[in-house]
Amino acid sequence: MKNNKLLTIMLIILVTITLIGVVALVIVTQFSKDSVKDAAPNIDTIIEQSVDVPEYSTNLADKRYVKLSLKIQTDSKDAAEELTKRDFQINDILLEVLSEMTSKDLEGKRGKELLTNTLKAKFNSLMQEGEVQKVYITSYAVS
Repeated sequence: MKNNKLLTIMLIILVTITLIGVVALVIVTQFSKDSVKDAAPNIDTIIEQSVDVPEYSTNLADKRYVKLSLKIQTDSKDAAEELTKRDFQINDILLEVLSEMTSKDLEGKRGKELLTNTLKAKFNSLMQEGEVQKVYITSYAVS
């Protein structure tokens, strides 16, 4: 009788340890999958999900002009395709935003951040498939 009771206790302990191990394994694998999803995309993915805006020139509010090129990074390939189709709307937004700015507004790091953040918000208001994650200024000149 004593051996049966000891054997039962050992089996319960063994099953409990096994269950704890399986649960821990499942939890660890789930966390590692989440961290892979949250990892930054590689450069090939970024390029695939980006749209180039060729050199664009327009007058500023202070009678000077700006010439710039952009790269717009989206969150998916579908969003990039949609943005490519909306190129005329992108040009309209660029004209609208830049014609209200002065060369002083575009000076320094703050000016460029203001421009890219404004453009990002305006571009996102157009989007139906995904969103714009970042707007890069790839060339820039004010005359």
